[in-house]
Amino acid sequence: MLTRNEIDKYNDEGALVVEGVLDDVTRQHMKNVLADLVERSRSVKIHDKVYDLEPGHSSEDPRVRRIKAPHMVHPVFADFMRSPKLLGILLNLLGENVRLHGAKLNLKSPGFGSPVEWHQDWPFYPHTNDDLLAVGVMLDDTTVENGALYIVPGSHKGPTYDHHGADGRFCGAMDFAASGLRFEDAVPCVGPAGSCSFHHVRTVHGSAQNHSKRPRGLLLYEMAAADAFPLMGIPDYEDFKKRLLCGKETIVPRIVDCPVRMPLPPALNQGSIYENQTASAKRFFEASEVAK
Repeated sequence: MLTRNEIDKYNDEGALVVEGVLDDVTRQHMKNVLADLVERSRSVKIHDKVYDLEPGHSSEDPRVRRIKAPHMVHPVFADFMRSPKLLGILLNLLGENVRLHGAKLNLKSPGFGSPVEWHQDWPFYPHTNDDLLAVGVMLDDTTVENGALYIVPGSHKGPTYDHHGADGRFCGAMDFAASGLRFEDAVPCVGPAGSCSFHHVRTVHGSAQNHSKRPRGLLLYEMAAADAFPLMGIPDYEDFKKRLLCGKETIVPRIVDCPVRMPLPPALNQGSIYENQTASAKRFFEASEVAK
């Protein structure tokens, strides 16, 4: 359970890092599973339902930047999201009824781990209220040098920024320079392996390329209050109900007045945020000297 000061910090800044949420035994199990998945990717030529591949991936030099829906790939990732310690924190931040929205595992391998340009999660999946957050489970010691997530404190209280490209299509990236935000105000979410970051769905964030010789694996769970309903609809209601992690189901969505932009027309390049952002002309992290 969080302290009052930690809860206030999350509410004020839109993000929080908590150390020691993931135990070492489970973390090593996850790392072993991940190593096996990367090894299996040698036979994969293009993105599929499990793998999102780095440019330059080959059977001789496997390069994976994301495992899609890891909780569906191996039970160790499904079990941890139901662990008492993690759920205790989520109850403090989202209330007693919590649902999984989605999950992914981002890898930043030494020297070439891809950056993720500035964005908010909210435009990707707007809901009837904004009691949603992302949990970033640090599988490795996370520093600025190996591609830590940066957040802009307090940005979750501001506007929902335009994440569309020059062609009018959603591209999953915002124009940071035009937003009025400053990199000088951004804060890296760093911590020892086993720590978890929690950032609000409207918090502006991004991450640079991994320029170090150390890996940075980040397991991400997108969590929602159970009475937050996706505005893009519920294609499979039975699956929606199965994703309730604790508390009670409801068919009465809570509706809150907050700024919404729909991810429409859909991104030209589908599959992941990495593919979406290839259509963006604004490349802050590729052009900057962050973490070099």
